[in-house]
Amino acid sequence: MPVKANQLREKEDYQQLILERLNEDNGYLIRPADKYSSRLAMDTEVLLQFLENTQPDVMERLRKFYKNKTEQTIINFINQEINKSSRSLLDVLKNGVEFDNGATLKLMFRQQATAFNPKATALYNANILSVMEEVYHKEDERIDLVIFLNGLAIFAIELKCNTSGQNYEDAIKQFKEERDHNTRLFKFKSGCLTSFAMDLNEVFMCTELKGMSSFFRPFNKGSEDYGKGNPHNKNGINVSYMWEDIWTKDSIIFLIERFIFVEKKETTNLDTGKKSYSESLIFPRYHQLRSIEKLMNDMIDNRTSCNYLIEHSAGSGKTNTIAWLAHILSSLHDRSDRNIFDTILIITDRIIVDRQLQDAVSGIEHKLGQIKVMDDKCTSADLADALVGNTKIVVTTIHKFYYILDQNLLGGMGNKTFAVLIDEAHSSTDGTLMRAVTTVLSGEETGEVKTDEDRIREEIQKNGKQENVSMIAFTATPKPETIQLFGTLNEQGQKVAFDLYPMKQAIEEGYILNVLENYVTWKTYFHLNKNIENDPELHSIVAKRKIARFIDLHDTNIAQKIEIIIEHFRNNVAHSLGGKAKAMVITSSREAAVRYKQELEKYIASHGYSDIRALVAFSGKVKIEVTEYTEPGINGFSEDELREEFDKSSYQVLLVADKYQTGFDQPKLAAMYVDKTLSKTTAVQTLSRLNRIYPPYDKKTFILDFKNDYEDIKKAFEPYYKDTVLFETITPSDIRHVEKVIDGYDILDADDIDAFSSYLYQEKRTSKDKSKMWSLLDKSRRAFEKKTHLERVEVRGTIARFLKGYTFLIQATSYENVDLHKKYNFLAYLIKEINVGGGGNDFDVADKITVSDFRQEKTSENNSTNVDAKPEVKIKKPKPAQPEVIQTKLLSAIIDEINAMYDKGYEQDVTSKSAMQIRDLLLKDARLKASAKSNPLDDFKFTYEDSVEDALVAGYEQNMDFYTLLLENAELRERITNVYMEEIYRLLREAK
Repeated sequence: MPVKANQLREKEDYQQLILERLNEDNGYLIRPADKYSSRLAMDTEVLLQFLENTQPDVMERLRKFYKNKTEQTIINFINQEINKSSRSLLDVLKNGVEFDNGATLKLMFRQQATAFNPKATALYNANILSVMEEVYHKEDERIDLVIFLNGLAIFAIELKCNTSGQNYEDAIKQFKEERDHNTRLFKFKSGCLTSFAMDLNEVFMCTELKGMSSFFRPFNKGSEDYGKGNPHNKNGINVSYMWEDIWTKDSIIFLIERFIFVEKKETTNLDTGKKSYSESLIFPRYHQLRSIEKLMNDMIDNRTSCNYLIEHSAGSGKTNTIAWLAHILSSLHDRSDRNIFDTILIITDRIIVDRQLQDAVSGIEHKLGQIKVMDDKCTSADLADALVGNTKIVVTTIHKFYYILDQNLLGGMGNKTFAVLIDEAHSSTDGTLMRAVTTVLSGEETGEVKTDEDRIREEIQKNGKQENVSMIAFTATPKPETIQLFGTLNEQGQKVAFDLYPMKQAIEEGYILNVLENYVTWKTYFHLNKNIENDPELHSIVAKRKIARFIDLHDTNIAQKIEIIIEHFRNNVAHSLGGKAKAMVITSSREAAVRYKQELEKYIASHGYSDIRALVAFSGKVKIEVTEYTEPGINGFSEDELREEFDKSSYQVLLVADKYQTGFDQPKLAAMYVDKTLSKTTAVQTLSRLNRIYPPYDKKTFILDFKNDYEDIKKAFEPYYKDTVLFETITPSDIRHVEKVIDGYDILDADDIDAFSSYLYQEKRTSKDKSKMWSLLDKSRRAFEKKTHLERVEVRGTIARFLKGYTFLIQATSYENVDLHKKYNFLAYLIKEINVGGGGNDFDVADKITVSDFRQEKTSENNSTNVDAKPEVKIKKPKPAQPEVIQTKLLSAIIDEINAMYDKGYEQDVTSKSAMQIRDLLLKDARLKASAKSNPLDDFKFTYEDSVEDALVAGYEQNMDFYTLLLENAELRERITNVYMEEIYRLLREAK
């Protein structure tokens, strides 16, 4: 019967339980503590026993040299090799020691990838695991348990029993304050590989003891509620996985052979240019080990049959996980001892391969020529050569596959098998790019004669899962499409990640910060005036967008925000992290980034500030009035240098426009100032630039948001806080529905589509053939051009949705329909030929309005750390386009509506909060929903006016004074509620 935690009363009981389990279940020798050599951190008797049992010939050879001093010579030589600065205990275990007479002794035998060699299997089984309790590593200092591999100390363990009033924190304190880290047992690289501090519920580990500076990491599974700690174990103690899974022979030798490594880093002080070097021992965290073992075990059974999604939060150590997995998969064999993968591909979505990823993959021990990194000097032809050759691990960008496909650099690759590890799958899985990968790696062409239908089916099949390719996608924020492509079905029939390390656990374990903790929202108020005598009618929605952009870029607005940003940064942020803290400003456009930079320079110059400097980050060029601006032109150095330059103490603020909002790891970022609307995954990825910790400092983050509502931001985080589950996906019937609508537009001809397809799949097309194809497209284009502007907007929008939905369907499923694919091909060419035109939207508002009374007002301060996890996400199904109804209004009316929301002549509660309450009530009105679905906007207005009065009555108690005012003042009521009418109409029409 298993021992439960409440049956243990003292630490000694706990210690004895572990000893019993190690001995009885894992075959450990229990050795007396007096056999421990504190000078050597060895059990020399077991060491010599292992050497005699496994390598008697080598031992005999050494005896001829060293006579009666052989044993002592061997022990001292092994100790010297372990203590060399160029080597380590880990290196000696993995590679043995070589004597000057040419004799080599192995200190550990690895598990073989196959069962072909019985002798190697016998040697592996001869490895000896042993354990001692109450070990004096120095006089008056005892360690509860020490685990040995072949007589060499590898793990030190301090135990605490919760039922006697102590826990893992006491064990950590003991290691830090009461254990001399300078002894041989704890000497970095030479002593034990890892020290564990554990109680009945949790485990923490440390690979380098250094007194109070020792850093202990959690080594826990994660709780039932997706947080820190471990789940309840109904069959025993919550940390029993340590002796059941981690401290087994297979696991320990696997850890030493494939996971644990010495990471060497060269760091350059960017301010002084001085280089420094450091080493650290890397031991995997529990979720890293678990995810890789799960993948291995599944692939051993299923080979390349499946794709996988690994949802690991920021701070999970994803880079090392990918590196470990790549090396392990490169030599993985199935149960028939067949090699599973010929090549491991690591794909990143960045323009150049991330340096950190390069270093991680190359830093793990490997054979010469085993790895090829496609850096910025390599071409797509180099990648093609690596895929054809014998390189086991290839690291590349996804974009190179597109060029391989475009330039036809490869034939079929179906005779080879691939594991494709995708870094940041939320952005790397774009339809076109992923299709390039699967097509390049797919099956070989056969010599058989193929019909057009054969070619079409083959093309469809190359979009989806390939028999010879297994894809493993890593992301912290999986989009619904990513889950559909790579997810695994759970017991409820919903797709989920194959392995999960959630954001909540990462935050609670202290690997990342909760960026929602100090979140302050602001709102901009102003008064609009008409600046011309006449009162033109303008497209209402377009005019409001143009006015909003005009407001965003207004010098006064930006100047006021710059003042808030600079003073907040100087007073609250700049001094933190030892004065190294930095900030990022999220702007709405390239022009906004430039104007922000200009206003910032003016402000710091006028105030005489010399302690703050800023850089800009945006792609391409932007023209403001007559001057053209670029990022390098403003910053004074190339785009490639920006990351390093910003890391210097010279710069504190980075002003960005659609750049560095993802994949930018700068742990010194402590504040973010947001002047751009963010939503869903983009909001999570952008704000997560702040979440990196910066040891040894206790980093605190700040967000000031001028554009978004805090509750909306919280909602964006909800699907990723715990697990993420795909609730609904795209089906063939969804695509068929959109196809039917397109057929109803009467711009396509079935015979034309067949004819176009026959030309498209000809192996060689003449100029005459191409002319006929253009003629077929032109026929449909002319039919399209006969439609009104609004109809053209709808038709083109619906075609675009069909193309995107169909592409995803054939990627994510095994759906095949030749006729539908023909139509897809025709529409994919046609959409490039059709243009909807401007629709009367080409007008300027800057010369028609003036703005006054700008004011920035703080609207909320949020310190709550609670996020209500809502894991279910849905794929946006393709639906026929519904273009915005063009409603023209007088400029004066548009100005009145905007002033009702942003003019401080009205109190904030009177405008924003109360209007939002009315809006929410109207969206719940069933009669209004029915009216929106069955009526044009002009007829909808009548129902809307009645519903507004009903909503005011229904919500009367929420704000009696204001609602009374609106019920009595029809003009004010119309000004306030008309602001939302078009939005409510659109939302209700689109609602299910």
